[in-house]
Amino acid sequence: MGQITVETCEIEGLKVITPKVFGDARGYFMETYNKNDFVEAGIDVEFVQDNQSASSKGVLRGLHFQKTHPQDKLVRCINGEVFDVAVDLRKGSKTFGKWHGVLLSAENKKQFFIPKGFAHGFLVISDYAEFAYKCSDFYHPEDEGGLLWNDPDIGVDWPIPEGVTLNLSDRDTKWGGIKEF
Repeated sequence: MGQITVETCEIEGLKVITPKVFGDARGYFMETYNKNDFVEAGIDVEFVQDNQSASSKGVLRGLHFQKTHPQDKLVRCINGEVFDVAVDLRKGSKTFGKWHGVLLSAENKKQFFIPKGFAHGFLVISDYAEFAYKCSDFYHPEDEGGLLWNDPDIGVDWPIPEGVTLNLSDRDTKWGGIKEF
């Protein structure tokens, strides 16, 4: 496992991965995913779909999950900077309803592994960001669920840039809270 460093989080199952970066005067090279390294780190997942989004400062996407087709996700920011959040929705978990946030950026090159059973969302804090993620199941639009981004019972401490008005989709303003979940 020489190409990545893995940090565990307070919430079991969440992992922050930092790839080894090889840089020189021409730029850099890194492996963003190597199944052998990930299996050795305890992440033995078959990813079936890659997604990418682009957003401007203040865009908040989430908190989303799929109800009957849950997904493991490996997320990273390839341009700009985002604050990425996972909320534990695993029934019976001692950390049910708790959240963990990670700053992901093109500069730090960190990745965040979010296993099945979590809601996921992110806030763009740079002027522009491109966000990429691998998923272990296909997207099923009819199966999507969500939690209100600012549910006080969850209490995510979003680092909203000063003077920025959040930009949310209509559906992201209408999800219920964790008590309704």
